Amino acid sequence: MSAQTAVQPAKASVPVRTSAADDAFDQIEETYNTIARRAFELFDNRGRWFGNDLEDWFRAESELLQRVNLEIAETDANFTVRAEVPGFSLKELTIDVEPRLLTITGRHEAQEEGKRGKTIHSERSGKQVMRVVNLPTDIDTSKATATLKDGVLNLELPKAAHAKAVRVEPKAG
Repeated sequence: MSAQTAVQPAKASVPVRTSAADDAFDQIEETYNTIARRAFELFDNRGRWFGNDLEDWFRAESELLQRVNLEIAETDANFTVRAEVPGFSLKELTIDVEPRLLTITGRHEAQEEGKRGKTIHSERSGKQVMRVVNLPTDIDTSKATATLKDGVLNLELPKAAHAKAVRVEPKAG
């Protein structure tokens, strides 16, 4: 057994997009269609016996989507969100921030090939993450930041400044 050294990766900044509702809708629709195709494959492989539709759907969902665990903390000035996304790089993640909505999506695909003599082995795998969070107050989307380190995505979402209530005295016209 040889000695190993550990290298701590530097913090990397993740681009945060604001108001990309059309892109988010397209991603949700594509994910839905992928799950539906896999659920049909499961149904087809069982001999097309009806009655297990929901089971097929949940199995397809669990095979294709990875769960994103979140921790959300709130202060008077901002929200801090920590999301676990192990195995995903900066290029594979998309973070969309709208005034009251946070969407984290990602797609990771890996391909492995091996050749030994006349035998060729090729395997592809992929995983996706998607998490949508409704926020209780408006966010200043222009100041949102995100960093990725050790498979943990850290988001700082400053709250939007609220307009102060004022009393207006009417004047005689």
